[in-house]
Amino acid sequence: MENEKIEKSEIALKEEKILEFWDKNKIFKKSVEKDAPGGNFTFFDGPPFATGLPHYGHILPGTIKDVIPRYQTMLGKRVDRRWGWDCHGLPVENIIEKELSLGSRQDIETYGIEKFNKYARDIVFRYADEWKKIIPRSGRWVDMEDDYRTMDSSYTESVWWSFKTLYDKGLVYQGFKSMLLCPRCETTLSNFEVNQGYKDITDISVTAEFELVGIPKTYLLAWTTTPWTLPGNAGLAINPNMEYVAVTGTEPGNTYILAKSRLEAVFGKDYKIVRLVDPKELFGKKYKPLFNYYDNEKTENRENGWKIYAGDFVTSEDGTGIVHIAPAFGEDDMNLGKENNLPFLQHVNKDGTFKSEVVDFARQKVKPAEDHQKTDVEIIKYLAKQGTLFSKEKIVHSYPHCWRCHTPLLNYATTSWFIKVTAFKDRVVELNKTIVWTPEDIRDGRFGKWLEGARDWAISRSRYWGAPLPVWEREDGGRVVVGSLSDLKDRVGRRNKYYLMRHGGSEGNVKGVISCRVDGHDPLTEDGKKQAKDSARGLVGEKIDLIISSPFERTRETAEIVAEEVGIDKSSVVFNESLGEIYCGEFDGKHWNDFDFTNKHEGAETMQDIQHRVMKAMYEIDSKYEGKNILIVSHGGPLSVAELGSRGLSYKDINKYYFGNLFKNAEVRKSDFVALPHNETYEIDLHRPYIDDVVLHDKDGSALRRVPEVFDCWYESGSMSFAEHHYPFENKDEFEKKNGSIFPADFIAEGLDQTRGWFYTLLVLSVGLFDKVPYKRVVVNGLVLAEDGRKMSKSLNNYPDPMDIVNKYGADALRYYLISSPLVKAEDFNFSEKGVDEVYKKLIQKIYNVLSFYEMYLPALTSRGQAGPVEKIGEP
Repeated sequence: MENEKIEKSEIALKEEKILEFWDKNKIFKKSVEKDAPGGNFTFFDGPPFATGLPHYGHILPGTIKDVIPRYQTMLGKRVDRRWGWDCHGLPVENIIEKELSLGSRQDIETYGIEKFNKYARDIVFRYADEWKKIIPRSGRWVDMEDDYRTMDSSYTESVWWSFKTLYDKGLVYQGFKSMLLCPRCETTLSNFEVNQGYKDITDISVTAEFELVGIPKTYLLAWTTTPWTLPGNAGLAINPNMEYVAVTGTEPGNTYILAKSRLEAVFGKDYKIVRLVDPKELFGKKYKPLFNYYDNEKTENRENGWKIYAGDFVTSEDGTGIVHIAPAFGEDDMNLGKENNLPFLQHVNKDGTFKSEVVDFARQKVKPAEDHQKTDVEIIKYLAKQGTLFSKEKIVHSYPHCWRCHTPLLNYATTSWFIKVTAFKDRVVELNKTIVWTPEDIRDGRFGKWLEGARDWAISRSRYWGAPLPVWEREDGGRVVVGSLSDLKDRVGRRNKYYLMRHGGSEGNVKGVISCRVDGHDPLTEDGKKQAKDSARGLVGEKIDLIISSPFERTRETAEIVAEEVGIDKSSVVFNESLGEIYCGEFDGKHWNDFDFTNKHEGAETMQDIQHRVMKAMYEIDSKYEGKNILIVSHGGPLSVAELGSRGLSYKDINKYYFGNLFKNAEVRKSDFVALPHNETYEIDLHRPYIDDVVLHDKDGSALRRVPEVFDCWYESGSMSFAEHHYPFENKDEFEKKNGSIFPADFIAEGLDQTRGWFYTLLVLSVGLFDKVPYKRVVVNGLVLAEDGRKMSKSLNNYPDPMDIVNKYGADALRYYLISSPLVKAEDFNFSEKGVDEVYKKLIQKIYNVLSFYEMYLPALTSRGQAGPVEKIGEP
């Protein structure tokens, strides 16, 4: 039935009429802005990606997010509901890589980071229009116009502030640790990202023979499920508190050492104990490396390598009771390596291929996504050929994969930036107990246990499309962490000092008409000349060196008046067409009230056009002059754009603040303009590669360059409680009020998977920054499965399109079906169209039948004065 058009039912058509009525009469807006004797009820909406269409996994929590705020509105409370978009991270990058056939980081860098990130910006709202249709059609009230976007510079500025605040508290550090790395994406992942990608796979485990030096044919047996790590072996670990034995087996003349408790698991009945082995007699003994790639004088700490060491972490639950140690590929391994100064043998590149010195396997992928056993098989063949393979067997185990590209992850030691969650974990656990969870067992169960085991959070990613880490470093290790655009401007330095001035009042201003042609006649009035002269007197002490003006008649006159007052030759005034009035096309000569900035008019400039030309002019002026006090004389609109654009606002936000920021006639303001990184539209853009080009200078003149990492996108979405409000740069007082209207949230809702995602990141960042919970109540929903109990899958075509269901049964039937199911108790639920049909017939149709009954008798009731006039909004 895919692509089959579903005819809309009568009830679906009625719903659409109701939606039209709501939209036309701004009912949602009125419900928010009405008197609220009950005060505020604060709600946070977690940001989805707009790179795909909404599905049941969005409609379910969306219904919960709609029902609770509606109920609170009925109780007399104001409930603002602001939509947000998640814009950054691997989910977006992976889509681009597929569409452009980019298979690696090298491919991306060859393609160009600027082009790659521009592509990301272009696709990130690919389905936004469909979302804006489907979400309201599902019956949800939410403001999707005044949305927040994690990619906006204002949002990133708040993220920077949070990072610097945590850094200043000693809660951020750069560390070299063994972490799980995606070799395809070439970046590490956080522990909760890793937990989203476990899959059961069949691998090959190996028991290898390590021959003791000086004791021929005596071997220690060590077991591993990752044969590809064996070329990086630097030691063996045994537990000092376990019993070990030397035994003979089926191979004549060979003696094997292993844990006594593992004898039958390894040998079955075919063994004979030669003697008990005290672990202490093994410590420090050398053995022959399985591979000789690093057994040479170039290897640092070679003298400590290929020896036997004590390891309390060694168990007898599986394997042989002897663990092969590869310090570059595991946390326990790395710790033991540090304690004993072992060689650090990182024989694998970050892209998951063997390094060139591993000559027998150079450039081969260690765990190919297309055949994850392939390389292990090659290693096993090598061991067999060398006579060091004792045994192999297939095992099924849960293995971590990249949550976005599904590549098997590698345990890999590398550098990352961390939030020191362990330093305030106990406080997080304590504050979590004050939150009301539904279902309540999640608080101390799934979520509480996760918090108790919380580890430091790796928040940096070696990627491209994300908010950049605001860290600049010197070659000698000095470091600067930037916490705002103002910090960045101070560090970059101002080439010039700018003043912005609007022209004095003109004849067109008096009439309120548009004069947008450079050759048009719109001179200053006498009052306008006086305004210009009065403002000019205030500039005398500012030592203006240069006046750059729009060439329009009214700005030209103003510039010349100012020049005369401040002692500058009129002939030296520079005229720049890019500073001209907003071009309104056919609206020239008409009243300003007739021109709507929110719509695109034929031949007229859009806000984005204005921003582009005005900000481009500012950057060009700044690059041409240095050490000057410059007065820019222009028009109200372009100057407002210049000021807002200099603050880092996107053109969308400039639209929002434009009218509240207009200059009065002859008004002068100091400008905060500094040439910060910008994209091709001259919008301040903090993304790579623009931010990478910003070189800061320390007090002694030394250059500082930005570290290349970007933020984990989960850090960004976890920042929304403050970043959506551009805190602390805006809304500071309201945010910090004890009973403020914007923080913390009275209510949030998402799926069960977010206990290790958004619920977690929101809480950790809020406690780390404010020592407060970011939300007071949580409703957790389960997973909507296909009718057969499997995950819903496009490729399997095992579920009906949500909009087909809405068109057939109406949104209310679907909403009621979902909201009355076990899903709201965080239980998984098999979706059945029959269930929606049952709700439709037993509930929705009955309600409409009752309504039809009343409508049938409405004329008679009205004529007898028993009912007032009713507007029918449900008729198709």
